[in-house]
Amino acid sequence: MEERKWIKKAKKGDHEAFAMLFREHYPFLVKYLMKVTMNRDQAEELAQDTMAKCVEKIHQYSGKSKFSSWLISIATHRFIDQQRKRKREKNWQDEEVNTRKLKWEMESRNEEWNDVLGALSVLSEEARVPIILKHYYGYSYEEIGHMTDVPPGTVKSRVHHGIIRLRKELKIDEHSSGT
Repeated sequence: MEERKWIKKAKKGDHEAFAMLFREHYPFLVKYLMKVTMNRDQAEELAQDTMAKCVEKIHQYSGKSKFSSWLISIATHRFIDQQRKRKREKNWQDEEVNTRKLKWEMESRNEEWNDVLGALSVLSEEARVPIILKHYYGYSYEEIGHMTDVPPGTVKSRVHHGIIRLRKELKIDEHSSGT
């Protein structure tokens, strides 16, 4: 209920309301983006970029979806745009180094790093993002398709094939896990 008031005030340009929305949603956004990027610095940068875009586009928020879903949609679009830009610039960083760095950072802060995060890190972004949105956050294929500008059928296929790859990485045998 309080969030609706903040959003209403933020739409009118109230900086304090934006600060409250930022404080409320920034940690959630960073955690989501860490799973997507496998890089804490990039996740924090994207979270800040997402919140800046939120300030710019708050008037477009209709209230039909949860505010956090709207932010995830913006963050996902910003991530995809960033990846496209990096591909164009051919300025690739070593993803394995980033993954090891993130794992070390999380473990040094007593945050959980598990085999699933390690397995997620080997997936391409086009598989990792839909899997995270579906299985960590519970979005439907249609919602994920809207967030990523991909048809729902393609999202479903990417999730399916990504899960198969995760099972191989985690050495999970489908036949033995079902019994």
